[in-house]
Amino acid sequence: MVDALIQLLRAEASRPWTFLELGFWVFFAAVLIGFAALERRLALRNAYLMLASWFFYYHTSQWYVVLLIFTTAVDFGVGHALHRSTNAILRKALLAVSIVSNLGVLFFFKYAYFAADVWNDLTGMAWDPQPFWAGWSNAHLGTDFVEDVILLPVGISFYTFQCLSYTVDIYRKQLEPVRRFSDFAFYVSFFPQLVAGPIVRASDFVPQIYQPYSVTRAQFGLGLFWVVNGFLKKVILADFLAVHLVDRIFSQPTLYTGWENALGLLAYTMQVYADFSGYTDIAIGIALWMGFALVKNFDSPYKARSVAEFWKRWHMSLSSWLKDYLYIPLGGNRSGSVASYVLIFAGLFGLAWWAPTSWVSYSLAGLVLIFLLLYQFIPAFRRGFNTNINLLLTMLLGGLWHGASWNFVVWGGLNGLGLVTYKLWSSVRPYRVEGWALRGLGVAVTLVFITFTRIWFRAPDWDTAMAMLDQLTSSWEVAPSRAMLEAWWRPAAVLAVGFGIHWIPESLKDRYRALFSSLHPALWVAAAVASVLVAYQFMAAESQPFIYFQF
Repeated sequence: MVDALIQLLRAEASRPWTFLELGFWVFFAAVLIGFAALERRLALRNAYLMLASWFFYYHTSQWYVVLLIFTTAVDFGVGHALHRSTNAILRKALLAVSIVSNLGVLFFFKYAYFAADVWNDLTGMAWDPQPFWAGWSNAHLGTDFVEDVILLPVGISFYTFQCLSYTVDIYRKQLEPVRRFSDFAFYVSFFPQLVAGPIVRASDFVPQIYQPYSVTRAQFGLGLFWVVNGFLKKVILADFLAVHLVDRIFSQPTLYTGWENALGLLAYTMQVYADFSGYTDIAIGIALWMGFALVKNFDSPYKARSVAEFWKRWHMSLSSWLKDYLYIPLGGNRSGSVASYVLIFAGLFGLAWWAPTSWVSYSLAGLVLIFLLLYQFIPAFRRGFNTNINLLLTMLLGGLWHGASWNFVVWGGLNGLGLVTYKLWSSVRPYRVEGWALRGLGVAVTLVFITFTRIWFRAPDWDTAMAMLDQLTSSWEVAPSRAMLEAWWRPAAVLAVGFGIHWIPESLKDRYRALFSSLHPALWVAAAVASVLVAYQFMAAESQPFIYFQF
């Protein structure tokens, strides 16, 4: 029995903890026991949860927990120094320390190979980034780092953004620093949302860590609802669609017709939503059991009637972060900032330098010259550019946040163009009041556009994305056959059920959530057991990793 428990809790790089692992729930049960013993001693409780969260991260990313502790320590110190200082220059220098340390670590682990590819293409060199610390650490500290590949620590983008928002808010004098290191470390590393969000602001979460534990029966029931809901989303929708449809189509899109590629792409749109929102549902439910409220991260995004509305409903914690800490500092919708122009011209000149042929390079250089003339002599162009450039840049950088490849840049750029196009259309469209038909059309057009952009989000490389795009634009001559319908009807039926549930009116969803949270505890247990049994019928041989772990 003891050996089995030790095996469950043992950290293995090949088996990181997720909400679908039995080991995680054994860990969570142990955490709750200690949490109950310390619930009235807040300082000890927070320190205990800090250690528990570090232990959880160790089981997810092994020795990269050191990076998490390093980032936490730097921003805790910078936060207090910023609060004490009144010297403007020193405050800017301290903020720069936070930004450079956070983004420097993130850049090295997430973007080193991407930067090396770009640099090598530009210069003809053969720079190959290496984890320089791995050999020494393995030899002297007994660690087991991979020595020839830089591996991405799970969740590094999420906790980096949390730390950055903390120091920026203190710099803006919108927040006071957390008094104890253990309190701040608990906020940064709170294990339910550590590795895949939602991104939590200190102003939202820190006040909660100083409140005594209090969970009503209805809150506990609602937490169970979110855990069960997220579990079913992950297993029945996300994993089933991935194994039986999405992965097959994206592995070799040229083997399938345009119909099948379209079905696979639409299935991925549901998969990525069910996978990511399923994780955050479980995280919200677990946090609620512990007396902490996490921010809402999804609001039925496929009900959106425009690209702008979609991004208000999808990954809401990231969208609001990008707005407050990137879009507005760049100038928002008022004007272009120096950073805006530096980024856009660096990008254009970089493309001109990188261009595979001289005529492409000259064309890009000509576009830069035409832009300068239009911007200088046509005020209307200048105003329009200033209004939209920051939106495009924010989405491009948001694309890069998701992954270090040109596919993600294209995905972000397409969504930026979609936002700008909708903004322009809104200013000239001939109607203002929408009936049900126009609302339905808006939902359909938005879903098709968002689904189309996900070619580049899901495809493992550029060639696969282009192959799928070619199939979608040229391979529709074969009508869906009986054999095709027999091959795909099960995942297609699951996909249809997923969209049907997604489009249930929110008022009805609120009612059945409230009903579930008011049930007798025996019915909660029955519902949870029934859900596990149903999900087991859909479960693959091995649980699929959560998609956003890679970001």
